Amino acid sequence: MTLLNNNPFKKFFNAFWIAVSGKETEFTSGSIRKAIFMLSIPMILEMLMESIFALVDIAYVSQVSVNAVATIGLTESVITLVYALAIGLSMAATAVVARRIGEKDVQGARIAAVQAISLGILVAVVLGIVGILYPKEILALMGGEPDLIEEGYGYTQFLIGGNITIVLLFMINAIFRGAGDASIAMWALVLSNGLNIILDPIFIFGWGPIPEYGVMGAGIATNIGRGTAVLFQLGILFFGWGKIKLALQDLVFNLKVMMNLVKVSLGGIAQFLIGTSSWVFLMRIMSEFGSEVLAGYTIAIRVMMFTLMPSWGMSNAAATLVGQNLGAKQPERAEISVWKTGKYNAYFMAVVSLVYLIFAKKIIAAFNATPSVVENGALCLQIIALGYVFYAYGMVVTQAFNGAGDTRTPTKINFVSFWIFQLPFAYIGAMVLGWGAMGVFVAITLAEVLLAIMAIIWFKKGSWKQVQV
Repeated sequence: MTLLNNNPFKKFFNAFWIAVSGKETEFTSGSIRKAIFMLSIPMILEMLMESIFALVDIAYVSQVSVNAVATIGLTESVITLVYALAIGLSMAATAVVARRIGEKDVQGARIAAVQAISLGILVAVVLGIVGILYPKEILALMGGEPDLIEEGYGYTQFLIGGNITIVLLFMINAIFRGAGDASIAMWALVLSNGLNIILDPIFIFGWGPIPEYGVMGAGIATNIGRGTAVLFQLGILFFGWGKIKLALQDLVFNLKVMMNLVKVSLGGIAQFLIGTSSWVFLMRIMSEFGSEVLAGYTIAIRVMMFTLMPSWGMSNAAATLVGQNLGAKQPERAEISVWKTGKYNAYFMAVVSLVYLIFAKKIIAAFNATPSVVENGALCLQIIALGYVFYAYGMVVTQAFNGAGDTRTPTKINFVSFWIFQLPFAYIGAMVLGWGAMGVFVAITLAEVLLAIMAIIWFKKGSWKQVQV
């Protein structure tokens, strides 16, 4: 990166500190590499916090039982539908807030922030009621065996019933990212996951007056950690130091801005519903092969999230740069930012893929040493790692569309990649051709390769530069 010191280590750590402290807030002028670095570092750390959260949960729950791990897998496959709504809404929030900030319209950004949070609350309450009332039915629908359902429904109830903490955490962090306050979003995740790491063993295994809740304890700890982080976020929005600072007079309904957010978010929600619902069907196919295969797949996916989340961090940086630079009437700078971010992401993912290809079995065995779990989890890691470089570009380019407010294009790409190609291929490979779980793993990799190729071709057409939000 372009920095002002002769010592390369000192250069890096000075820049790193500036990035995580949020001192750099101008991203529409100057060095593009520096802008990518300043936004990417806190966003990567933010996503790493999210992936550490996933790994900690699975590490503790693996000590309970195989059924407990499988319960998390089934519940997470459903909760990804909540993520789809949260991410779709948050994409709209990031795009609109970034565009307003690029236009130097801070008041417009505040109005958009309030409407985005209101939308998030409404969606979360509806989903929460379903999760509280029907946790057993949800697990049964996903193919959970009776003993698994009895052991794990409390986790499902807490996680889906308390999804408002997930939705608001996503939504408010998206507002911070759109404003260029990526470091605040990072610190919110540090708080959330720090609490989760402390509380997980207490509620899972019991401590002092707190009884042993088993896998349900992971759900309790998650809600407390995320809920506390949401309170922190709200404190920053109303009393903090970010670009967007809300006052009581901002808490009013604005139909025009609300409908604009809904319009932009519909594409984002559809985009991620397509992607995440395909994961639900894949999990349903995997459940046909028993709890141990399902547990191996679940652990592998959690491990993968540890590296995919940092890549999402870089992708989110690209989205913010695109939104702010389009708002500042600099579309060419926006495009260059995307290609540079994609290149850096590809370097990172290439290294990770080598690690997974070489050490897959040792990685899975660190979580659960059951031979069948290790064998299937390692196979999943190795096959999916083959497409990691493609994932790198696919994630950055699709997020660039979203940052521009063009959520429809990635939706079309996802539809073809996941529903037209991935799901039929996975079913035929696993169930018809007899490949078993490997059929699902191959389908995942090939679908992501197809997605990356389609996204790059569409991005080069440049129509995203003309989108208005």
